[in-house]
Amino acid sequence: MKVYTSFEEIDKDLKILRLKKDISKEEIKLNYNGLKEDLGFLSVVGKAANFVIKNVLALKLSKKLFK
Repeated sequence: MKVYTSFEEIDKDLKILRLKKDISKEEIKLNYNGLKEDLGFLSVVGKAANFVIKNVLALKLSKKLFK
């Protein structure tokens, strides 16, 4: 436990804690918005379509190689 010798030290630490809290809030907002984008309908559909296209192309290529 920290022992304070002046009100200035307390004020300094309180200011630091407020700034850390504000930074954490902004990080949460950014993470939330990024998650919303990642789980958005168009993003999910696009990723699924990309997965299907890659697998279909790989299957066709492997059939041609092993004929």
